Amino acid sequence: MAPNHGPVFGYVVLYVKDVAESVAFYAKAFGYAVRRLDESHRWGELETGNTTIAFTPMHQHETDDLTGAVHNPRSCRERPPMEVCFVYSDVDAAYKCAVENGAVPVSDPELKEWGQKVGYVRDIDGNVVRMGSHVK
Repeated sequence: MAPNHGPVFGYVVLYVKDVAESVAFYAKAFGYAVRRLDESHRWGELETGNTTIAFTPMHQHETDDLTGAVHNPRSCRERPPMEVCFVYSDVDAAYKCAVENGAVPVSDPELKEWGQKVGYVRDIDGNVVRMGSHVK
C-alpha cells in the first residue's frame, strides 16, 4: 500500500500584540483551554481539537525578513483577509460570554438563509471572529 503523503491541517496562527494576553482572552471569551504558553511568551496554543489555534507576536525577526511584515487594518471599516470561526450549540450564550469578556460586538447572532445562526465579534487585536451554529 502506498504511503499517504496528503497534508494534515495543523495550525492557524494569529499574529498578535501580546501573546499571553491574547491566549488568556481567547480562553476566557471563547471557552478554550490553554494547551501551551512558552516561557518567552512568543508562542501560545489553545486546545481546539484537530487543528491548533496558535498565537505569536506580530513582529519577529525570524519571519519578518523571510515572509514580510504583518500589518493590521488601518481602520475599523477594514479587516484582515481571514476570519476565525467557532461553532457552538448555543450561539447566543457564547456571543454574550465573548462580549462580556472583552470581545467587541460587530453583529448580533442572526439566522442566515442557509440555516446557520451567526454572530461576529472582534478580538482584542481586531481580528474578526465568527461565532456560528453547525450548518444544517
